[in-house]
Amino acid sequence: MWQDGVLNVNKPAGWTSHDVVAKLRKALGIPKIGHAGTLDPMATGVLPILVGKATRLSEFLLDWDKEYEAVLRLGQTTDTQDATGTVIRDEVVHPLSVQSIVNVVAQFQGRISQLPPMYSAVKKNGVPLYRAARAGQTVERTPRWVMIHQLDVQSIQGTDVALRIRCSKGTYIRTLCADIGERLGVGGHLYQLTRVRVGPLEVKHALSLEQACLWNTQEGDQWMQAFLPMAQVLREFPAVVVPVERMRHVLNGRSLSLNALPHGAEVEENQVIQVVNEAGQLVGLGRGIRKNGQAREDGLELKMIKVFMSPSGKTVSGTVLPADKEN
Repeated sequence: MWQDGVLNVNKPAGWTSHDVVAKLRKALGIPKIGHAGTLDPMATGVLPILVGKATRLSEFLLDWDKEYEAVLRLGQTTDTQDATGTVIRDEVVHPLSVQSIVNVVAQFQGRISQLPPMYSAVKKNGVPLYRAARAGQTVERTPRWVMIHQLDVQSIQGTDVALRIRCSKGTYIRTLCADIGERLGVGGHLYQLTRVRVGPLEVKHALSLEQACLWNTQEGDQWMQAFLPMAQVLREFPAVVVPVERMRHVLNGRSLSLNALPHGAEVEENQVIQVVNEAGQLVGLGRGIRKNGQAREDGLELKMIKVFMSPSGKTVSGTVLPADKEN
């Protein structure tokens, strides 16, 4: 029998993330199933599969940082920024020294700006960019800030540069590779990509797609390591206990100082928080926010973003309740 949680699947090359979900839904007979963090068809590696109630956590699990092993092929620029595209520029690479490559790669560590690629699902006026790209159009796009926590050159073999990348959500690895190639003056594209980690999920513990199709019929360490039950998924978020007399106000959209709650001082700004009642039951999820003009020493306030349980203990739809009217 299946459980609610996150299944760690190693997505095979050539499959879309949607294809994997459809295959598992049919094989496992689970109606509520989805994924967090799309991988391009050419990529392999960790694809978090959300099972049952975990599908309601997808927007929060996307905040998990990610780690990749990528191969940048220098000298060839493609229209898709990866190996699936058409080569639109070919340059000589041999004058480049190893040190010059390492020095340029190091410039991309930290907070960087990326222009979303035309072949992406980012929408402009409600239309995905890839549709315009397939029609031969180029659309004006707004650069986005992402964080590259760690970026290391693992090896250099000819025109291929192996990279290890730890980054924030929203990072386009193919755009990173293309930008490095441009700064080196020879162009480049993403030749190969494996996502080796998403949050606590590592590729070494992932199930192949064939194994995942048998997941709810198997036992043993390998199968246990590939699955995070709901309680373990939520353990990634700090918890605050809200007293019963304050719970209805919080669920109705009223603000509440986190300084007055257990563990409130440990919450970072905009961090996702478990909101728990005095009986230890998960009521919902919130964030620690700072109101405009609020001084840092004033601390953070709790804002509910998803409700799983009403004050009476009944399961609800997951939306925040409307605010009470003031008299």
